Amino acid sequence: MENGSELQEEKELILDGIEPVNANTQTEFENENHPAELIHEKAFDAESDDSKLDYSNFSKKDFVGLLKEAASKNDFKKADVLIRDIKPLFDEIRNRERNEALLRFKLDGGVEDDFEYKGDEWDAAFDIYLKSIRENRQRHFRELEEQKNNNLFQKNNILERLRQLADSEDTEQSLLLFKDIQTEWKSVGPVPQAQLKSLWANYNALVDRFYDQRSIYFELKELDRKKNLELKLELCLRAEQLAEKKIMEAVKELNELHNEFRHIGPVPIEEKETVWQRFKAASDKVYAKRDELVAGIQQELHDNFLKKEVINEEALTFTAFQSTSIKEWNQKTKDILDLQKKWESIGGVHRAKTREVNKKFWSAFKTFFHNKSVFFKTVDEERLQNLKLKTEILNRAVELKESTEWDKTTGELIELQQKWKTIGTVPEKQREKIFKQFKDACDFFFDKKRLSTDKELTEQQENLTKKEAVIAELARIAEEKNGSVGQVKELQLQFNAIGFVPKRELNSVKNRFSEILAKAIEAIPNLAEAEKEQFSFETKLASIKMGPQADKKIHHKEHHLRKQIAKAENDLAILRNNLEFFGRSKNAEKMREEFGSKIKLADEEIVHLKKQLQMLQASV
Repeated sequence: MENGSELQEEKELILDGIEPVNANTQTEFENENHPAELIHEKAFDAESDDSKLDYSNFSKKDFVGLLKEAASKNDFKKADVLIRDIKPLFDEIRNRERNEALLRFKLDGGVEDDFEYKGDEWDAAFDIYLKSIRENRQRHFRELEEQKNNNLFQKNNILERLRQLADSEDTEQSLLLFKDIQTEWKSVGPVPQAQLKSLWANYNALVDRFYDQRSIYFELKELDRKKNLELKLELCLRAEQLAEKKIMEAVKELNELHNEFRHIGPVPIEEKETVWQRFKAASDKVYAKRDELVAGIQQELHDNFLKKEVINEEALTFTAFQSTSIKEWNQKTKDILDLQKKWESIGGVHRAKTREVNKKFWSAFKTFFHNKSVFFKTVDEERLQNLKLKTEILNRAVELKESTEWDKTTGELIELQQKWKTIGTVPEKQREKIFKQFKDACDFFFDKKRLSTDKELTEQQENLTKKEAVIAELARIAEEKNGSVGQVKELQLQFNAIGFVPKRELNSVKNRFSEILAKAIEAIPNLAEAEKEQFSFETKLASIKMGPQADKKIHHKEHHLRKQIAKAENDLAILRNNLEFFGRSKNAEKMREEFGSKIKLADEEIVHLKKQLQMLQASV
């Protein structure tokens, strides 16, 4: 794969410079701006660059190092490619750091309008090197343009001297002066493209005028023209040999031959058209090979354009992506980065379409990451606020853990635990640490309380008795089958509200309560099966929330429900698809009824599962 940016620019230069050879050319100097000169050797000799740096783990310091190295060189094409690749990534890091600083500023009581973000030393260094590269690039091309204008000024001066010499009287020094002017003209470098054709037209006209007016030196003129003829015939021979060479070498050498050809003076009039046609014919063979190459490049650029348009359509779907799941956002991010690699593996397109096709992809790319940034900004704000609230609860729990006011402190700690559960997730880095600190503080107090007096053991035994009574009441309801939803809920609330029981009885009493609770719910009269399932789910959910590791268990339950929903929706889609295959056969109606029943049951199952998921999410 060719080096993307340099090779692409050279291909564009080839395609933009294509002009047909004039078959009716009357002078050997008319075709001065031949398209062969527009082909640069790098278009064919670019080094392969199949691998690109993976910037995914780069820090701002790493990006600054790359930009610093680029600023120390004058390879502006490579610098432009580097800037295009790394600036969006650097800006993403910078914007993320700015948003985090703003969040901290607001949580500390600051007002957003008063916030000022200055960045760090790497932000400043990146901006300095970026500005330096751009200023050097502007200065470089400004100096090139100034040099061309200076060369134009010099050639205009030479033309004026040539004009004066052509109009002056013949002297012995005229021819020598004329040769000096020719040498000086050849030594001056390139001029602006717009002036090139008129300069050569004036120069050739003045050369002819000079010779035509030198009747005294007619023989010298003829000798000089014969010598020019020999030189041009030699160039014709060399040009004819180019057809066998590689196209790059041939084009490069042909450029040099054209330059020599037009700097050699006129030939005898009778040979003028013949020698030019021979030189032109040899050039045309090279141009034919050049045209074949150009056709291939055009097809390649067109194919690349079609491939990138397909990717653009896929990238556009990312702009509408929305989700409340961090996992889904992360997966989608991986997908679009894979798509970016696929995009970058495709070569360039025609310059006229580059801006359009690039804008489509990078607009979609930036829109996705903007939406992701907005989502994570909201999540970060909520988590930081949750962290602040849980830190306040933790600090209070630490204050209470040494207390010996058992009843009062127990009540307050239980309230803190319940309040803790109502608060959402905190940042990942602090999640385990702050929960462990809070749990340790609570456990420290309750361990002391359990070991403090016999009274506590008595209370635990009493709690066990109370819970046994609740279990017995539920067992009665299950046996008599005359309970109500309200009674069962009340008994569950009573059970959960009762304090600690002896540790050795804890698992046993919990298991018996769960079993008898399920039986009591099943025995409630006039309660539809769906209502029983919903009520049963509510009671299980309530038990999970009151138990240890509630967040983790709820998360697992949510994941399980999502998988069930996905499977049910897939099964439903298959059923509906299969239903379409039945025609008007003898058994078709019966089959439709069977599938209709299955589809109805599947619909009901999905509604039921989604309702459970909504209940689960509402409880978090």
